[in-house]
Amino acid sequence: MQIESIEIKNYRLFRDARFVDIPRLCVLVGANGTGKSTLFDVFSFLKDALEMNVGKAVSKRGGYKELASRGFADQPIEITLQFRLEITGYERLVTYLLKIEPDAVGRAVVAREVLRYKRGASGKPFHFLDFEHGHGYSIINEEDFSKADEKLNREEQELDAPDILAIKGLGQFERFKAASAFRLMIENWHVSDFHVSDARPSQEDGFAEHLSTRGDNLPLVANFLFEHHKDRFDRVLESMKRRVPGVAVVEPKQTEDGRLVLRFQDGSFKDPFIARHVSDGTIKMFAYLVLLNDPKPYPLLAVEEPENQLYPELLPELAEEFRDYAKRGGQVFISTHSPDFLNALSLNEIYCLRKVEGFSSVSRASDSENLQSLFDAGDLPGYLWKQGLFEGLNR
Repeated sequence: MQIESIEIKNYRLFRDARFVDIPRLCVLVGANGTGKSTLFDVFSFLKDALEMNVGKAVSKRGGYKELASRGFADQPIEITLQFRLEITGYERLVTYLLKIEPDAVGRAVVAREVLRYKRGASGKPFHFLDFEHGHGYSIINEEDFSKADEKLNREEQELDAPDILAIKGLGQFERFKAASAFRLMIENWHVSDFHVSDARPSQEDGFAEHLSTRGDNLPLVANFLFEHHKDRFDRVLESMKRRVPGVAVVEPKQTEDGRLVLRFQDGSFKDPFIARHVSDGTIKMFAYLVLLNDPKPYPLLAVEEPENQLYPELLPELAEEFRDYAKRGGQVFISTHSPDFLNALSLNEIYCLRKVEGFSSVSRASDSENLQSLFDAGDLPGYLWKQGLFEGLNR
């Protein structure tokens, strides 16, 4: 899966914003309050809406009036994703449209939900799922691409409530191919909310294959890699030794009372010490390496400001770790204020956000002829950003 474009209308700072030609590694820059966190919240909102329903996802964010762009609470919110997804053995460029609006008493409902893609190399995209206010249809024999449109089997459906996503209900059934694939994709998005304090405590003995969004199961996931994917765990250790000064060994150990703790061996000391005695930066780097060496990459990974608590010298290498992760199959979105992190990127991986008349405007750094010529001449993106040359890019 790779998202190629995102169009957002009337969602907080995004009155009418569009991200196009999105690469596998997409990095957002901009001053505070320009919408970087808002994009990540769009990802979280879609996941919440799928796991709960649209009404609860909106309520979690303060209600429709708080979620809609300021001054436009009477107008619908629209989110459109265009992405490549394998369906029945074919890779398709799929479009998902979600339109939300308040009902007569102000509750958020799904005004329109569409999943469409082209059946062949030409022609208009075909609607394989189309719902309005809880009523609609889905095609149940999508694999029969060679059949005429009228030969495709359309199944009419009515959802239990108008704030339930059709992809949530229908996506649980294999016969709705596109809805099932898209639901599974969103369910496996990972929007990081990592906190070093949560990653430090030792945990009761248990089992966890994937790092949680807050990182509070780090010892369990490290132990899982150690026991079941030793090659991945060894890669984490090698990266730690190479990139964190002084660290020689990181090992999960089980205590007598059944708790798992991380023990770090410093090359300067004989005895190992547990995670609570290690710096925040060391713990955070270890957590990122565990996350990025997951044997099954998330289809979408979103991380805000990974530079916090890390040495500036580590950031270019961390950027390379994120890029390697993206190459293995997980698309990565990152927000940053760090010139050192940006220096490891190409211009086509950087999107700049600015506020224009109170709302976010988005542009790609490589679309600027001036920035591109400076980059081609050898100037690094981080230095160009630090000099203020990204300012005015959206104008």
